[in-house]
Amino acid sequence: MRSHTAEPSLSPPGATPHARPHLSLSAPASTPVSGSGADSALAALTPGPERAAAAAPATATAAGLRALQRLADHVNAHTHALLRATVGIVFFGFGVLKLFPSASPAEQLAVDAATKMTLGLVPETVLLLSLAALETAIGIGLIVGRRLLRPALVAFFLHMGGVFSTLLLLPDAMWQPHSPAPTMEGQYVVKNVVLVAVCLVVAAHEWGRGNRSRTRNGTG
Repeated sequence: MRSHTAEPSLSPPGATPHARPHLSLSAPASTPVSGSGADSALAALTPGPERAAAAAPATATAAGLRALQRLADHVNAHTHALLRATVGIVFFGFGVLKLFPSASPAEQLAVDAATKMTLGLVPETVLLLSLAALETAIGIGLIVGRRLLRPALVAFFLHMGGVFSTLLLLPDAMWQPHSPAPTMEGQYVVKNVVLVAVCLVVAAHEWGRGNRSRTRNGTG
């Protein structure tokens, strides 16, 4: 009785042997997803409360930016009114202080300068009350504006001429000895250049507005 034994078949020369199928028990690796697809998948897997918490900072930032933009637009639309009202409040406050004896730190300095400019012909009490009334009136004119604005601006620039003259009229009080640096009183006067610059802007806008109105009406 012949026995048949199965012998393994050999691949012919030059042929590539067939690879046996490889079985893996590990779970298939997930394919990475990039771009908006990843964001959508992440958003879909994120629970509702966590998604809302993540979006809250972005929403708050956007709301803050919108509020800042509205504020900037409002300030830009009322720039000149804001400038003149601010200077007006400062002048009104300084003028009211001079109505009360020794309430203003610049009281004696203003009186000494005014006394030199008037050659000592006007009593100090009258000078002080006049300065108080002038500064208060300038402040009211700048705050109210309208028909009072132009007279207030003229009075302001005339008054500033007198204020800066103290740098020459009272050199001992305005400048440190053997130094070009101003004293505390001198700094009090020099800082008024800021107010002058602000009122120059207000005056340019006011007179420019009048010229534009006349040009539109054909009277310029």
